[in-house]
Amino acid sequence: QVQVVESGGGSVQAGGSLRLSCTVSGLRFDDHAMGWFRQAPGKGREVVSCINYRGATIFYSDSAEGRFTVSRDNSKNTMYLQMNRLKPDDTDMYYCAANPTAYCADWERPSDYEYWGQGTQVNVSS
Repeated sequence: QVQVVESGGGSVQAGGSLRLSCTVSGLRFDDHAMGWFRQAPGKGREVVSCINYRGATIFYSDSAEGRFTVSRDNSKNTMYLQMNRLKPDDTDMYYCAANPTAYCADWERPSDYEYWGQGTQVNVSS
């Protein structure tokens, strides 16, 4: 049984930082590209980032580029999202997901990801 668990969300003031973690069990973690998504109530999921199976190829959304850094530690089956210079617009539920392939092809489409966590809430106040 595959389990995907996010952690690290919370409430911060604008300009602050958070580090999200995503730990996966039940599959061979280093065979899969991993993605971060965000979702506001009543809206669809938007991609934040994708990292390939070795961490050698990374993509970011325009809003994340330059402020967020994704990384992974395959020895710990864990992916991270370092979020700096947070803005109130970053407030959302953040999810991680496992891509069925090792690469970030079609990385922006939530439907291309196979296993999802329950999410961790990020709140940024002005």
